[in-house]
Amino acid sequence: MARIHLYVVAAACAVALALAVPALAGDPDMLQDVCVADYASPVKLNGFPCKANISADDFFFDGLRSPGNTNNPAGSAVTAANVDKFPGVNTLGVSMARIDYAPGGQNPPHTHPRATEIIFVLEGTLEVGFLTTANRLLSKTVATGDVFVFPRGLVHFQQNRGHGPAAVLAAFNSQLQGTQAIAMTLFGATPPVPTDILAKAFRVGGGEVEHIKANFAPK
Repeated sequence: MARIHLYVVAAACAVALALAVPALAGDPDMLQDVCVADYASPVKLNGFPCKANISADDFFFDGLRSPGNTNNPAGSAVTAANVDKFPGVNTLGVSMARIDYAPGGQNPPHTHPRATEIIFVLEGTLEVGFLTTANRLLSKTVATGDVFVFPRGLVHFQQNRGHGPAAVLAAFNSQLQGTQAIAMTLFGATPPVPTDILAKAFRVGGGEVEHIKANFAPK
């Protein structure tokens, strides 16, 4: 029963974000009841065109039921329920994600350029935080049942501080929030950001930059 209650509260958080003031939403207002994404359409536009024949299955997604695989260098897994995988949210200005963390796992510093994010802790204890444009860190330790919000576009992170696994349910006021992981963006870009630019920006030697780049090279 406790688990069911947590999911109900998490769903309520997602609905609250979706129903936020339209002027503050990440996506434009919709102009029809529904517009299920047509992945097969050759038309390219800002979003996805609407498909003609729809069903209830287009508005259903079961991908958040199970934990993601956290066996990776970050020790975390993000399972998205956005328009790329969930066609029914096209034009609705909302999406969700499940984030799982191994003990000590981290969702590394990143930004969402198109959405505010609100998380509900399903289990575990995490240190979460974001940085303002004045370089002020606002962080807090959150546990099962807690809620925390990350303002749109600001760098933020989550780190599992508990001894067991942790998980959160995240909601966004965009059908496709976009994600830029800071380290991967700078050190794993294709083509690569020139080493001398990163060396000057971080005030380190070129050799140190190359060493970091090697950690983010495609496997």
